[in-house]
Amino acid sequence: MAESVVERFLAELAHQRRMSPHTLAAYRHDLAMLAAGSDGKPLETLQPPDLKRQVMRLNGRGLSPRSIARTLSAWRAFYRWLARRGMLSVNPCAGLKAPRRPRALPKALRPEQACALLDAPAADDCLGLRDKAMFELFYSSGLRLAELVSLDVTASLDLTAGEVTVTGKRGKTRTVPVGSQAVAAIEDWLERRPLLAASDEKALFVGRGGKRLSARAVELRLAQWAKKSGLGQHVHPHMLRHSCASHLLQSSQDLRAVQEMLGHASIATTQIYTHLDFQHLAKIYDAAHPRAHKK
Repeated sequence: MAESVVERFLAELAHQRRMSPHTLAAYRHDLAMLAAGSDGKPLETLQPPDLKRQVMRLNGRGLSPRSIARTLSAWRAFYRWLARRGMLSVNPCAGLKAPRRPRALPKALRPEQACALLDAPAADDCLGLRDKAMFELFYSSGLRLAELVSLDVTASLDLTAGEVTVTGKRGKTRTVPVGSQAVAAIEDWLERRPLLAASDEKALFVGRGGKRLSARAVELRLAQWAKKSGLGQHVHPHMLRHSCASHLLQSSQDLRAVQEMLGHASIATTQIYTHLDFQHLAKIYDAAHPRAHKK
């Protein structure tokens, strides 16, 4: 019977592979769920359409793609075990996949939140001016964190033209615009930079020791800056990149231009920001459209 086959499978996992009781209990539960939906058929006789229907049922019950994938993992392990013992004519798990997980939308600040963050007064010292320059540049140009910390003073910047040249993923170089407020903040920082930077250091942004600032240091400084600004939420560097992309799309609707600015290899990556834009428009519609309100 299927139950005895399952017990033999679980016993082998317990004794030979030393699986934890928690994992064994999860496997037992997942295989019991499979048996319960199989209309009394022995598990070793199920065919691919049978398991496909089971996956559809799990999806219909509202199980998350992650939970379904975990359940499928247990089923695959069981059927591989049966196949190694010659107890299958066809492996019903072959080619079976869990539903795709919905792609998580990147978190972005609202335009007024971004302004509140960047307009927060900076300390009038080297570190305060440096931080304001970094964060203005993040939001202005949509840089990645690794791109920002790799910037050099001479090779990367053309403040007269309002441009910065960065090397992104796969070694691809691109030149992106720098807004006027970011230019002004960088100029203020460059006046103070010699007081902090080592004489032979090329990095645009340096730490207390005079050497190139690390990515982790930038993350910590931005979190502190957001807290002092009273924004009321954690802000990480990539959120400023997401905010830049989202706000550009809201105002320009030029997907290709935003793709080029962000350095995305595929426009599909940039299209994720159209979903953020749609959420923004949906909120405006719900708040303002006369036909959006329930009577």
